[in-house]
Amino acid sequence: MSSKFDLIVIGGGSGGIAHARRAAEYGAKVAVIEYGRLGGTCVNVGCVPKKVMWYTAAHRHHMEHAADYGFDVSVDGHDWATLKERRDEYVKRLNGIYERNLAGSGVTYITGAASFADPHTVAVGDDRYTADRFVIATGGRPSVPDIPGAELGITSDDFFELEQRPQRVLIAGSGYVAVELAGVFNGLGSDVQLVARKDGIVRSFDAMLSEQLMDAMRNDGIKLDFGVVPAALEKTADGIVLHAENGRAFGPVDTVIWAIGRHPNVAGLGLGNAGVEMDKYGFIPTDLFQQTNVEHIFAIGDVTGRAALTPVAIAAGRRLGDRLYGGMEGRHLDYELIPTVIFSHPPMGTVGLTEAEACARYGDDIKVYTSAYVPMYYALGEKKQRSMMKLITTGEDEKIVGCHIIGDGADEMLQGFAVAIRMGATKSDFDDTVAIHPTSSEELVTMR
Repeated sequence: MSSKFDLIVIGGGSGGIAHARRAAEYGAKVAVIEYGRLGGTCVNVGCVPKKVMWYTAAHRHHMEHAADYGFDVSVDGHDWATLKERRDEYVKRLNGIYERNLAGSGVTYITGAASFADPHTVAVGDDRYTADRFVIATGGRPSVPDIPGAELGITSDDFFELEQRPQRVLIAGSGYVAVELAGVFNGLGSDVQLVARKDGIVRSFDAMLSEQLMDAMRNDGIKLDFGVVPAALEKTADGIVLHAENGRAFGPVDTVIWAIGRHPNVAGLGLGNAGVEMDKYGFIPTDLFQQTNVEHIFAIGDVTGRAALTPVAIAAGRRLGDRLYGGMEGRHLDYELIPTVIFSHPPMGTVGLTEAEACARYGDDIKVYTSAYVPMYYALGEKKQRSMMKLITTGEDEKIVGCHIIGDGADEMLQGFAVAIRMGATKSDFDDTVAIHPTSSEELVTMR
């Protein structure tokens, strides 16, 4: 095997592989180095297996409403072990597909942990590899608090190793992972508590979405407690107890899950040997073109601390490949107007500015449109789940700068509207679009 490459990508996750394959398409001699399973967080312990679990809980919710439509349905429990086996088999198949795709693109796949020996050389065990350029795409990993007994809890990575569903679950956190796992456990019958340091959940989203999701979670029986700063975990005869700094105690429970954020996966990379700078949190700062402070070393994805989303890492990686090897001068990822969805129950999605952000940027020159309704899906039953939408506009032409949705179908309908908003759509463009009836998405083109 040759030890000299045009490009070495450190990290075989979605972003790293996307960049490697794009560069190889242009004729670059490329290697990918990965010490774990190909696919990174998304494929192995993130988006993919998480969505499988979301579908699982969604099936339970659908069965609860089946009687509204005349079905006599009974649920005789749930086989967690079978679900885990099938989910893990699916992920394993994806690992194989990623490896075959690398081979098909002519990319050399090197297994092991890479560490910079100098700015142009990485070591993998006893082997040395050099390259003209490097891309760091090592992602991140779940954070665990530095408190007594923290090891009694598990992380989102460990969640996918559970052999059986715990009945009593406490989740510490307030972001994507926390609310998604809370919905999965609740949907499958566990007793769920969620505790957070601040005064709400998913606080980076528009306040309307956050408030509506809290209402929905409480209506489903999830207990929410705020202003809770973990101080210690204690194992008792009845289960695990979380002690907070203010003296409150939560539990006992069977499982505590830490969902308090993620930190960059940079340990052992030897970045100092390459002269690559990190910020105070360990993330690798990059410029508009994903370049680090070292001219020939780049970074993409979660390790940069910007928009930790799989499609963002893929998009950044492909654009970087286009620019460096495809002759597309100036090609880069625009981090504005990135659509994103939380697979909560119900799901919620957003693109553009929140109302608070729009006010800060445009002052009084904004106009907000909202819609709140009960989808037709719930028309025949007693248990209702409201959906809500918001459009934020600015200027005389009412250009849409923010779109926020919570409710069934939010995850699927947002993508198309994100395209329109990125193209500069105005409120009149939405108004002039004929509605598809009866759907939830028609609400976005009929607001007044």
